[in-house]
Amino acid sequence: MKIDIKLNGQRKSFEVDPSEKVLDFLRRIGLKGVKKGCSTGDCGSCAIILDGKIVNSCMLFVGQIDGHTIETIEGLGTIEEPHPIQKAFVEEGAVQCGFCIPGMILAAKALLDKKPTPSITDIRTALSGNLCRCTGYVKIEKAVLKAAKMMRKK
Repeated sequence: MKIDIKLNGQRKSFEVDPSEKVLDFLRRIGLKGVKKGCSTGDCGSCAIILDGKIVNSCMLFVGQIDGHTIETIEGLGTIEEPHPIQKAFVEEGAVQCGFCIPGMILAAKALLDKKPTPSITDIRTALSGNLCRCTGYVKIEKAVLKAAKMMRKK
């Protein structure tokens, strides 16, 4: 099957097996920021933004994304010019092993794109689908609040 998607801001076409999971497809084409964790939709390490909403890519088949817009961590910022959310995560010490961070950052982005001034409850709700075993959530919540301020100033 041929799919056409907008991937990290660029229109792309791919020949795919429609029954392949989106997680496996993204990793196969070189997007390694999407992590394979539980494969049951419980951990959030495979999170992507699909048409503005955070979703677990391990729960979708690649045939379902035809015609849609996908954002992965690779499309957010660069080492030289990190996205404000990435910068805030580093500045607040919200990154340790890094396994959950792409999903956390994308969940934060999906929230901040819709709600530039989130409450702590909004942040906790937005991040609730992402599990972190290293830092706990206090520094991550602070990073999202800081990123929200940084993004409002731009």
